[in-house]
Amino acid sequence: MYSFGWCRGIEDAELLKEAGYDYIECAITELKLEQENEFRKVLSRYLDSPLPVKSFNLFFPADLKIIGPDVDWNRIDRYVARLAEALKRIGAEVAVLGSGRARAIPDGWESEKAEEQFVRTLERISDEFSGSGLVLAIEPLNRKETNLVNSVEEASRFARIINRDSIKVLADLHHMELENEPFQTLIDHKDWLAHIHVADTGRLSPGTGEYSYDQFAERLKMSGYSGMISAECTVRDTREFEDSLVFLKGTFT
Repeated sequence: MYSFGWCRGIEDAELLKEAGYDYIECAITELKLEQENEFRKVLSRYLDSPLPVKSFNLFFPADLKIIGPDVDWNRIDRYVARLAEALKRIGAEVAVLGSGRARAIPDGWESEKAEEQFVRTLERISDEFSGSGLVLAIEPLNRKETNLVNSVEEASRFARIINRDSIKVLADLHHMELENEPFQTLIDHKDWLAHIHVADTGRLSPGTGEYSYDQFAERLKMSGYSGMISAECTVRDTREFEDSLVFLKGTFT
């Protein structure tokens, strides 16, 4: 059975609960993991959230590079260890690795070296997530946002290289539409799917545009996926929360 959430700040947890959502998806960067005093201040808001914080996105801050000549592995190790500890305390299930700027391949950097760095990062995350129940979902992003991992197929290739239960893949309808990735890929790589993001035309609320929801939902059902589906988009009016939930439930269930 699907559960539905929205990517919003923790301050909107009560609003989403009232709208009928099952969980909220927040940004890891808002936890201020590298600022001890700030982290202690904000943590209680997630521990005491009126709506479960089951998933997180925005894995790395933009200045913490995981690709290229400026990678600081000691900083990455400290950050990932702190992140895993925090998410376990909060009770999250999925952490989404989008972070397009952090993972972008700099001009002149060899793609083979970039892939080796990306694999090393995934292995480090997997080590910290192992045995915790936490899953990392690699998020394919469109080419305007990054130049590494632009399709579900490519994300699944990296997950297959790691081949651990803690490393899986996210499928995002918005990015799939922009990249013209066929929805058949949801079935072809079904064993790696761990999370779903949706939006509509212009990255607006589900049900307000022309994205191919019926075809996407059909393939997702055929894949056997039955987990979380998060809206990740711009909201023009808070009434869209309830309207979109009606649309999502009518489309996916």
